Amino acid sequence: MLNLERLRTLDAFARHGSVSGAAEGLHVTTSAVSQQMAKLEREVGQQLLAKNGRGVRLTDAGRLLADHAARILSQVELAQSDIEAQRGEVVGEILISAFPTAARGLFPAALRTLRADHPELRVRTRELEPEDGIRAVLRGDTDLAVVLDWSNKRLPVPGGLSKVELLDDAPDIAMPPDHRLADRTEVDLEDFADDDWVSWPEGEFCYDWLMFTLRSKGIEPRIAHLAGEHHTQLALIAAGMGVCVAPRLGRGPVPEGVRLVPVRQKMRRHVHAVWRTDADRRPSIRAAVAALREAGRTLEVP
Repeated sequence: MLNLERLRTLDAFARHGSVSGAAEGLHVTTSAVSQQMAKLEREVGQQLLAKNGRGVRLTDAGRLLADHAARILSQVELAQSDIEAQRGEVVGEILISAFPTAARGLFPAALRTLRADHPELRVRTRELEPEDGIRAVLRGDTDLAVVLDWSNKRLPVPGGLSKVELLDDAPDIAMPPDHRLADRTEVDLEDFADDDWVSWPEGEFCYDWLMFTLRSKGIEPRIAHLAGEHHTQLALIAAGMGVCVAPRLGRGPVPEGVRLVPVRQKMRRHVHAVWRTDADRRPSIRAAVAALREAGRTLEVP
């Protein structure tokens, strides 16, 4: 009989493409992955991995069994969901990820609600950028991810995932108080064609959005500084280093020396929760989504 944990290891290898990636996804050592794969090969009596340069790859038999493993694990997920739904109790453990401003803006209230309403549920959280969060949900490394997209640039959600909107976030433009536009009540992005920008790091979804949006308006952005944390971006603005987009969700206190002006075009960040559809009936998923939606409703993000 095939061992479920070894099939889970094979599935992780197929999804990550390497022993180290599978180990990271399963939160085990690389030697543990190698041992599980060796045991699985002995169980099935066929070679599942073959050398490929400095690494290893799946053989034809490995790919065949990995396809079956993915379907088996999906059925196990469905069975667990049905058992939880049958019990009707919000218990066990759930892992939730969110991009940093959502973690700061939504998690405190949502986790407080879950602890008060469902004391038998253990909730763990971590910060992940939107695309990483979706990949983690697809891999089964995360149960629920809070992600975002923009009104003019959508984040693709693959099949097999369910999605619900939590809130809309209206960002402003942050600038030093002596900026030529600091006294405006509204601004357009075109007004900053000659300014230096403080941006998210390259490769992040919001960086790609900023480049796409400015270029669509005929502006070649002058990106002077990159910072992942909005508080760091605002500190650079306070020092007179340029301008930046400043979302309102999770913003917190604004440092002295920063002026915030709304954008006339009403740019919006759409904040969603996503989870695997085959886990849709899990009471813990439903409870977490409800708590996040309630936290979103209580925020004043005009």
